[in-house]
Amino acid sequence: MKDLLAKAEILMEALPWIKEAWGRTVVIKYGGAAMTDPALRDHVASDIVLMKLVGANPVVVHGGGPEITQFMERLGLAVEFYDGLRVTSDEAMDVVKMVLVGKVNKELVSAINSHGRLAVGVSGEDGNLVQARCKDVRLGRVGEVTGVDTTVLDNLIDDGFIPVVATVAAGDDGGAYNVNADLVAGELAAALQADKVIFLTDVDGLYRDFSDKDSLISALTPAQAEEMIMGDELEGGMVPKVAACVHALKGGVRRAHILNGTVPHAVLLEVYTDEGVGTMIAADTPGGEA
Repeated sequence: MKDLLAKAEILMEALPWIKEAWGRTVVIKYGGAAMTDPALRDHVASDIVLMKLVGANPVVVHGGGPEITQFMERLGLAVEFYDGLRVTSDEAMDVVKMVLVGKVNKELVSAINSHGRLAVGVSGEDGNLVQARCKDVRLGRVGEVTGVDTTVLDNLIDDGFIPVVATVAAGDDGGAYNVNADLVAGELAAALQADKVIFLTDVDGLYRDFSDKDSLISALTPAQAEEMIMGDELEGGMVPKVAACVHALKGGVRRAHILNGTVPHAVLLEVYTDEGVGTMIAADTPGGEA
């Protein structure tokens, strides 16, 4: 009976958070080990399904860097990075599209749809959802976002589906561009006027000192987040995530969260419990200390 009562208490704790999230859009940037570990992928998929079934409108955004690298190496294509971004030749762009749109997207859609007719996969090229131009000629077909048209996502959400977005963008030159998935997530969250944007990564959140695991920051303001970027206080992979959080918040998103996707059901713990997990960035965050 004690176990049953404990389960009931968990459900009652979730009730006000379910009411708060009802009918609201939550953009989830899916990445890190949760993409490559089948068990973690299934946990994330079930979290997303539960969110949908209790009234939220999740929109999933993903990249797929490790898988792209694996396929490029198999095909004998050079794997190069410049300023942390993948140099993407025309041949590499073909691989990017094949992996992101044809493999990673379909695997995640399949994981979600194992629970029912719920998810539809799209790319940034579909309906000109994400438009881009060349970021730097030295990077080849790496793009920076120039526009977002959420019509295709709005229609899918209205029809009761969970959109799953691969971050290949429609180029202003008629081709496709490879765009950083963190930045696309921030852009889409702002364009959709999402209530939250959530970034799944492989660490617990932001740290004052990454070598000190007791320095985890539970909450901070956008201004504090920008100070961390400008002060070179972040590990390299965190910079685009935090920049995307700040961009989304400036665009009208209420909350941004950075979570450890290797923790089973981290998304549910953040959205539907009193304590939450990870790091939250929000304009009305008091203090901003861990």
